[in-house]
Amino acid sequence: MKKLFRQPKRRRPKPRKTRILVSRIGKYRLIETGIPGFDWSDLYHWLVSLSWGNFLGLVAGVYLVVNLIFASAYVLLDGNGIANAEPGSFADAFFFSVQTMATIGYGAMYPQSFIVHLVVAVEVLVGLLGVAMATGLMFARFTLPSARVLFSQVAVICPYHGVPTLMFRAANRRGNFIVESQFRVSVLLPETTEEGHVMRRLHDLDLIRSETPFFSLSMTLMHPIDESSPLYGKSPSFLGELDTQIVVMMTGLDETLSQTIHASKFYTADDLRWNARFVDIISILPNGDRYVDYDHFHAVEPMEIDRQLTVENR
Repeated sequence: MKKLFRQPKRRRPKPRKTRILVSRIGKYRLIETGIPGFDWSDLYHWLVSLSWGNFLGLVAGVYLVVNLIFASAYVLLDGNGIANAEPGSFADAFFFSVQTMATIGYGAMYPQSFIVHLVVAVEVLVGLLGVAMATGLMFARFTLPSARVLFSQVAVICPYHGVPTLMFRAANRRGNFIVESQFRVSVLLPETTEEGHVMRRLHDLDLIRSETPFFSLSMTLMHPIDESSPLYGKSPSFLGELDTQIVVMMTGLDETLSQTIHASKFYTADDLRWNARFVDIISILPNGDRYVDYDHFHAVEPMEIDRQLTVENR
């Protein structure tokens, strides 16, 4: 007689918790849904990316909670195990925990029972690991390289050698050099294929000069809008209807830190100033010194341009 074995029921996998992720791209917020929940492998990235206020608040909160847990252990396991402390006093146990975790050792209170000695040994180990982790995170946050690059709030389109040219400004707000600086500019435009696929694609915009050996003061980046440009034939109203975005990326090597830094800027169709140019901010003093007036860094002035020099309407 054959034995019948009942196969175990297959358990349905539990649905993973999802979250809503909100980030910012230029002036717009990017709201993403269906993102998997928090992954512990991202803990370090999450701690480093927190704001300073949230990070310090988190450290203080963890420090308080851990001391409360150990204070409760001292009171519950042996209320008389701490010398010179009032028996069963939670306040004395809490401050004894603070002294133990920080290895201060004032000497007024000390463990006097075996179970309290064991808890002290565990707390000292937790304190050493916690201080090491907090110190490492603080050091990592302080040493994160950052770029203080100032981009003009608007971009202009005006003739340059008879060709309509997209221009915007960038400046290094630090007193050092950004070595081997490279700029890359792309425009985000919608595109519909013959099969009906609608997608938004990035098209690179060639710059007259996209890199410099050292970036110190201010420079104007220019993209000629000729027949090879993705912006050729686009009118201001047409770019606005397409919700056009121009993405600017800068990478370079910080002279002081010898680390790679980067900065970015997003321009929309509303940020484009047609038939206008930037106000000159660099002047030469009588003794030969260069004077840069950043108060007018974002200022533009209109230009009177012949109709044939403007970008063709579409």
